Amino acid sequence: MTTIEAIRLAIRAVAANKLRSGLTVLGIMIGVAAVILLVAVGNGSSKAVQQSIAQLGSDTVTITSGAPRPGGARIQNTSLTMGLIDALSNRDAAPDIKNVSPVVTSSQVARFEGVEHTIGQFIGTTPSYLPAVNDAVARGSSFTDDDVKERRRVVLLGATAASKLFGSTDPLGKQVGVGGATFAVVGILAEKGGTSFSDPNDMAIAPITAVQETVTGYGPLNQLLVQAVTADRVSAAQSQAQAILSEKLHITNTASQPFRILSQSQLLAARNDTSRTFTVLLGTVAALSLLVGGIGITNIMMVTVAERTREIGIRKALGAPKRTLLTQFLTEAAVLSLIGGLLGVIAALMGSQFTILGVHPEVMPSSIALALGVSVAIGLFFGSYPASRAAGLRPIDALRYE
Repeated sequence: MTTIEAIRLAIRAVAANKLRSGLTVLGIMIGVAAVILLVAVGNGSSKAVQQSIAQLGSDTVTITSGAPRPGGARIQNTSLTMGLIDALSNRDAAPDIKNVSPVVTSSQVARFEGVEHTIGQFIGTTPSYLPAVNDAVARGSSFTDDDVKERRRVVLLGATAASKLFGSTDPLGKQVGVGGATFAVVGILAEKGGTSFSDPNDMAIAPITAVQETVTGYGPLNQLLVQAVTADRVSAAQSQAQAILSEKLHITNTASQPFRILSQSQLLAARNDTSRTFTVLLGTVAALSLLVGGIGITNIMMVTVAERTREIGIRKALGAPKRTLLTQFLTEAAVLSLIGGLLGVIAALMGSQFTILGVHPEVMPSSIALALGVSVAIGLFFGSYPASRAAGLRPIDALRYE
């Protein structure tokens, strides 16, 4: 029997039991679609993270605050404070640091004429923060160093925050209520690309002094954003910041330092590791549904062998070799899994056009090829036992089967 003839007979046998074959194909289709889509969600999440980190700029170092740590008989406060900025900005001690931006951030409810919206990131900082993270003002103007000094309550809104609060109304010059105080909208930030679990445009940026006075209080800073003089001096700036912080905070054991200092490349590597683990877990969970589909193939092929026992006996009595029968039933199993795989690919491509879990899926061609290959392999693996059983039937037993 040629391969083409085996495929033709397999398709005819599959078509003869449309409902049963359709349910088996459905199991494979769901498994393949789930694998491709969930891996695509993982890839999309990884890409969104890379874009968000890249937006911080390749010449920045992020210092994240930690908790106070034991210091002998008392608790030594090693939080990041405004007093550290002068030390980090000293060009003699840190010639490779261009500027330092303090950052406090929290989620806040903003109000305008009865409309309320929770802004995911309400950031208090200084004007140097915007160029450091590659933020730009699309309309209006940014706040200034004088606004920071005078504690003026002005704010820049991200595109999403402005849309949610004001709709079609022009936000510039309007007052929004935040934390019991009012802030005047002086500018609208340019939209940021990329999608992730949090909207990068759902944000607001205001002078840190005004935010501390009205929203967060005068506690420790969440972060210090250090910008190097050039991108190729980031490592030097990171080392200089490390040395200054260790000296000012009286840290002798760098292994237990109460803050984290990371360049964008380190942040990207850490986030990539997390995204890779996330993708593998999603793919593993989805692959279990392919296993269920494979069990369905075993079931239908066992039923098929039982129904066609007399046919098998007649063919063996007429001289059909064991290899021919084995090829026929294996081909039927492979055809079922391949049809399910192709339909699963189509379903996954359609599903990837929508946002899933806040992420736009990124379908990789390799995942399509892998899913199809695995589906056919599952068909062959789970169809091998029924096919071997059919090929091993004795003609006399098969002919007497009722």
